[in-house]
Amino acid sequence: MTPPEDTETRHAAKMAKKKAARDKIMAGKAGEKGLIIVHTGTGKGKSSAAFGMILRCIAHGMPCAVVQFIKGAWDTGERRLLTANFGDLCQFHAMGEGFTWETQDRARDIAAAQAGWERAKELIRDPDLHMILLDEINVAIRYEYLDIAEVLDFLANEKPPLTHVVLTGRNAHEDLIAAADLVTEMTLVKHPFRSGVKGQPGVEF
Repeated sequence: MTPPEDTETRHAAKMAKKKAARDKIMAGKAGEKGLIIVHTGTGKGKSSAAFGMILRCIAHGMPCAVVQFIKGAWDTGERRLLTANFGDLCQFHAMGEGFTWETQDRARDIAAAQAGWERAKELIRDPDLHMILLDEINVAIRYEYLDIAEVLDFLANEKPPLTHVVLTGRNAHEDLIAAADLVTEMTLVKHPFRSGVKGQPGVEF
C-alpha cells in the first residue's frame, strides 16, 4: 500500500505542473472582444444557459437585453424574474407569438420575427449594452423567417466591438456556427417528455 505522504507528494507535484502549464497559457491571453455565442442542439438547456449569462451580467451591474423570437407568448419564469426585479439593468422584449405549429400562419410568424430582428438591431447597436440574448432566433432563421446572410452581415459590421450577442435554438445555421466565437451543442440523452411527462414550471419555463 502506498504511504499517504507519497500520494500527497505526487498529487502536489502533478497539480503544480498543471498550474504552471495553465499559467503559461493564460499569460498569452490578454485581449477582450465582444463574442458571438451560439447555443444549439437537440438537448434541453440552450435558453437556460443563456439566461444564466444574462444573470451574470446583471450581477456585475452590466446593462443587457433579451429578445424572444418564439416563446414571446409564454409566461416564463425568466421573464417574470427579469421584468419584475431587474428592469433597470435588463430590457426584455417578447416578440414571438408561439411555435409555428401553434400560430399556423406563416405570414404572421415572419412579421413577428422581422419585428423582433428590428428590435434586436436597435439593441445591438447600443454600445451601453454589454450582452444581448436573441432567444430562439435559430428557429426563426431555420424556417427562413429571417435571412441568415443579413443577420451575419449585421453582426460582422454593426455590432460594437465589445458587445456580446447570444443566439439560441436548435438547428443553428452552419454559416452562423462558422462565424461564431463560441458554440455549444446540447446533446439529448434522455428527456421526460418521451415518457409522457409534460413541460413543468421551473424546469422548462
